[in-house]
Amino acid sequence: MNGSLMGQIGPLLMELGIVLVALGIIARLASRIGLSPIPFYLLVGLGLANGGILPMKLSGEFIEVGAEIGVVLLLFTLGLEYTAERLSHNLGPALPAGMVDLIVNFPVGIIAGLLLGFGPMASLLLGGVVYISSSGIIAKLLSDLKRMDSSETPTILSVLVIEDIAMMAMLPLMSILLVGQGLRSGMYSMIAAGGVGAMLFFIAMRFGKVFSRLMKHQSNEIVLLEILGVTVLVAGLAEWSRLSAPVGAFIVGISICKPIARQVHQTIGPLKNLFAAIFFLFFGLAIDATSLPPVLLPALALAMVTAVAKVFSTWWATRNTDLDPASRLRAGITLIARGEFSLVIAGIGIGAGVDPRLGTLATAYVLFTAILSPVLLRLVEPLLARLPKEMPTSIEQAPSQAPKLPRLHMPSRDRHITSGDPAS
Repeated sequence: MNGSLMGQIGPLLMELGIVLVALGIIARLASRIGLSPIPFYLLVGLGLANGGILPMKLSGEFIEVGAEIGVVLLLFTLGLEYTAERLSHNLGPALPAGMVDLIVNFPVGIIAGLLLGFGPMASLLLGGVVYISSSGIIAKLLSDLKRMDSSETPTILSVLVIEDIAMMAMLPLMSILLVGQGLRSGMYSMIAAGGVGAMLFFIAMRFGKVFSRLMKHQSNEIVLLEILGVTVLVAGLAEWSRLSAPVGAFIVGISICKPIARQVHQTIGPLKNLFAAIFFLFFGLAIDATSLPPVLLPALALAMVTAVAKVFSTWWATRNTDLDPASRLRAGITLIARGEFSLVIAGIGIGAGVDPRLGTLATAYVLFTAILSPVLLRLVEPLLARLPKEMPTSIEQAPSQAPKLPRLHMPSRDRHITSGDPAS
């Protein structure tokens, strides 16, 4: 290694070391005040981006590769939360709430994009950004507020399952549409991607237990190397077939079940948290900080409108359940938080060169919603505690007369959702 190269690597390593220490301090402070560190990671990235307070000179390739690795591991660990058994058992019961959620919230983003002057593709991507809640932030929020065993939690998790599956189907379609292929070649790509995705899902659902037994080993090192190797391999196959790498990683995650799911969580957890933090940091680095101020007011307005829409859709979806009004409102407020998937969708648009405002708007939007949900929950909790346990029958159908929406099946010994968010 020549002296010139060493002279370049030294300052780069020092800068990265400072950034990682800063992320650790920020995560510590966020944990102390009871908020997700995700919005603070984004702020650090914006501060170090072009036009930021302390801009870092990092190559675009370095940022792109780092973010891609981060999102692959992030989606893999989110897949771990939804084992094949849980998915197959709960898709039916979760579908009514999930459909109401999709019908109400996805069009809000599309309409907002068109009103802001975005093109059709950017507006479609914005629909995905505002539609899907953050599984990671919500998991941490439920844990911090000690509500994992609350009556509304199964409904919350049901909606999250449907949202994640819906986005797994939408991401390949969005990627193909953004390429701008002709009708015939685009159809071929969609068929190929759908075939690969169906094959991977079938393998995950049918042979997940076999795969888990093959990966089982007493050595955490061996399990880590093999699981990461398979994840990266399948992610590469998915990307090559235009299914998208995050989808492939998610499928690998859902294929892992007992007996090694807990071991994988413990082994890969710290590494996942590191790369997830890097993903949010690098997403902020990819945004020109000087372009953020003009979108702050639209992002705030969008956050307020979609917060109301999410609470309304959750309230409507749970109208025929036995949840009391306070639990229904609490579920809707919890689902306000957006995070990792919203930025993944925006990142697809940035990579395809759509309206550059999409990235900055998504960043500001995630910042607002990730903070709004936990703060609002804490502020309204005293009011929710005073609500009646049942709505008057003149306003809503009595629970005894209404068909009940099945909740997500969550046996206590099989719960798979982690207590920390992807970047905590």
